Amino acid sequence: MPQMEGVAIAAAVLGGLGLLFGGVLALADRFLKVEEDPRIGQVERLLPGSNCGACGQPGCRGLAERIVAGELAPSRCTVSSPAGLGAIADFLGVAVGAAEKQVARIHCGGGLGRARMLASYEGEASCRGAHLVGGGGLECSWGCLGLADCVRACTFDAMRMNGSRLPVVDVAKCTACGDCVVACPRALIDIVPLAHPLIVQCRAPLAAEAARHLCSAACDACGRCAADAAPGLVRMVGNLPVIDYSAGGPAAPAATYRCPTGAIRWVTGDQFLEDEAPVRSAHG
Repeated sequence: MPQMEGVAIAAAVLGGLGLLFGGVLALADRFLKVEEDPRIGQVERLLPGSNCGACGQPGCRGLAERIVAGELAPSRCTVSSPAGLGAIADFLGVAVGAAEKQVARIHCGGGLGRARMLASYEGEASCRGAHLVGGGGLECSWGCLGLADCVRACTFDAMRMNGSRLPVVDVAKCTACGDCVVACPRALIDIVPLAHPLIVQCRAPLAAEAARHLCSAACDACGRCAADAAPGLVRMVGNLPVIDYSAGGPAAPAATYRCPTGAIRWVTGDQFLEDEAPVRSAHG
């Protein structure tokens, strides 16, 4: 009998604690409840739902919160159609806003026939895999491996590999989500404004013959682009040209005219040709 009494007391104590905590939670729900603006859910439903992060927010929900709060314009979503952005603006009674078009740009112009190969790679068909085993036969430690990790990472069908094994970005389809940036194991892709057409297509920090030995499209640190650009726009850092639109300008194609290798280019649309075939090897 004492054992039964102990069980009953324990059950009564646990039941009392359950009622106590239940009451506390009920009071907290009533008096501490934070009311959410119902417009946030509606704006989220009007957004494309891709959660790509191109807007700089943690998914469409985060962007919806910022738009409803008046901190960002609907145009911050680079994936939504003009009609979709208009629907959000009409619902909230705000302007769509203007957003600067951003695109992915590739900082390598090597590819088949330009970049020197040491061996034929027979391993895993991925850039990350090739990078882990010494570059997949590519002698340049900074160049594009050409195995399409960036293309597979793009969920908007905005990238293709051309015949030279270089990624071609479809400017019209690119949403600047940044997935290709993350996918590249050699950090060769950046998201930049389309209005910044001066592009450096090399990341090898070498000079003169050492650079040209690796790739016929490599920057050889001659410095002609810096000399020919507007004052302050281009400076040489670590044997590579660095373009700083905030320090100089305006940018002009003249900065590319005397480049002996084509490592710096003026690009206003797609960076590479989709049907580009491999060039005849400059390395024999």
